[in-house]
Amino acid sequence: MKTGIFYGSTTGTTESVAKRLGGLLGVADADIHNVAESAPSDVADYDLLVLGTSTWGSGDLQDDWQDFIAGLEELSLRGKKIALFGVGDESMTDTFCNAVGTLYDRLKKTGAEFIGAFPDGSFTFKDSSADTGEGVAVGLLLDETNHADLTDSRLAEWAALLKK
Repeated sequence: MKTGIFYGSTTGTTESVAKRLGGLLGVADADIHNVAESAPSDVADYDLLVLGTSTWGSGDLQDDWQDFIAGLEELSLRGKKIALFGVGDESMTDTFCNAVGTLYDRLKKTGAEFIGAFPDGSFTFKDSSADTGEGVAVGLLLDETNHADLTDSRLAEWAALLKK
């Protein structure tokens, strides 16, 4: 299964996580894409799309995703798998990693199969659109601001889950 990682990053944190994840998954650097420099059609070569974003403002999707996600929504992604990850700040208790939920909601209609749901119990927050309501998020949630010490173990566990 050929894997492509696509990320949007303003401060470099999500980019760093994407590259670390790429190492754990054995993804070549050429298959790790900044959405600001990519076209939605670039996903065509991959069976598994690992999509990463940070959450900004009032729970908003990272800016570079705006055009890219609009283009992805127009594609049929049937036969592809999507795994989502995001970086947030749990002190934004009402919108923690909402951008991951935004990616999930906007891409549901593409026909892709979502994989990589992951426990969110390591964090304390009031609300997140990425949360399923059962202690599980639609993807991997990370907090490099308050819980950077958890990132490596969560990345390793999630990467092992995606490899199954």
